[in-house]
Amino acid sequence: RLKKEGVWIYGTAMDGEDYRKVDYSGAKALVIGSEGEGVSRLVRQACDFTVSIPTTGVIDSLNASVAAGICMYEAVRQRLK
Repeated sequence: RLKKEGVWIYGTAMDGEDYRKVDYSGAKALVIGSEGEGVSRLVRQACDFTVSIPTTGVIDSLNASVAAGICMYEAVRQRLK
């Protein structure tokens, strides 16, 4: 339904594009996966793009709510420029 309305769907994945390099202008939806398993295969296939949040050290994933907050902040930051 979102795609029919012209919304681009971005899913989070460890192998996605750096979230800071994505253009968040226009209608976008963000899909956040579970903390251990990420976005399911079928949901990922429905996404138009995947984004990731680079981490350092021994951290390989973030809490889902933290990841959502980081991505949403970047989307808002870009729109307020």
